[in-house]
Amino acid sequence: MSDPASRAGDGAPRRGQAGALRPATIALATAWAACVAVLLALGIWQVERRAWKLDLIDRVERRVHAEAVPAPGPAAWPTTNRSDDEYRRVTLSGRLLNDRETLVQALTIEGPGYWVLTPLQTAGGVVLVNRGFVPTDRRDPASRRAGNPEGPVSVTGLLRLSEPGGGFLRHNDPAADRWYSRDVAAIAAARSLSNVAPFFVDADATPHPGGLPIGGLTVIAFPNNHLVYALTWFTLALMLAGAGLQRLRRAHGDPGSPAAQDVECDQRQQDMRGYGASAS
Repeated sequence: MSDPASRAGDGAPRRGQAGALRPATIALATAWAACVAVLLALGIWQVERRAWKLDLIDRVERRVHAEAVPAPGPAAWPTTNRSDDEYRRVTLSGRLLNDRETLVQALTIEGPGYWVLTPLQTAGGVVLVNRGFVPTDRRDPASRRAGNPEGPVSVTGLLRLSEPGGGFLRHNDPAADRWYSRDVAAIAAARSLSNVAPFFVDADATPHPGGLPIGGLTVIAFPNNHLVYALTWFTLALMLAGAGLQRLRRAHGDPGSPAAQDVECDQRQQDMRGYGASAS
């Protein structure tokens, strides 16, 4: 009489075999863990970016409302940078070179039109000043002559770094005198200016004779969606980790898992068939 257990074991998975992981399962688990790690890293990166952005917003807010200081002179131009200097309130004096102004396309709360960038000849060199906004129908300097003083002037505003290249999908075209960004170097070359500061100054809202240009329209906005992005990455990591653990649990043959229960049921059916065959 043959052993039921041995006969039942022919071609049937044993309970002890349920816990063995196949190489394919191990590879899948490794890939799954790597994906979870990447998602967690992305979430942590967004948390760090959020901290950086909040610090940037705080620094800019303090600069914008601080007392105006003299604009950097030529000695400081090589070290002027976005992190330490942009949006700092500065003041400078000199004479406007109105015959060399440049109009840069703009869209503001006042509507479409142009920024009026005028070189200011100071004792140390030339600084481009964004004197403000003019509507499209007032682009001709003759239509706003009252707002173009000829004598010495003082300007207070926010220091801005050059915007090279152009706007979104639009490139500056100096030859055609079409400007979409305040590219200091390109404007200086087009207007034959030398010894020019690597930045420009957005003039404040001090009114000009005749009402134009309109200053003080600098938009200071820093999108801060990093917390939403971080929560998204962490949620995806949690969902992927949960799905992976469930899949691994089934492959591993956990006694409580559906896969393991199926193995147990098959084993019992095989044992019963083997026992019936031996009894006959």
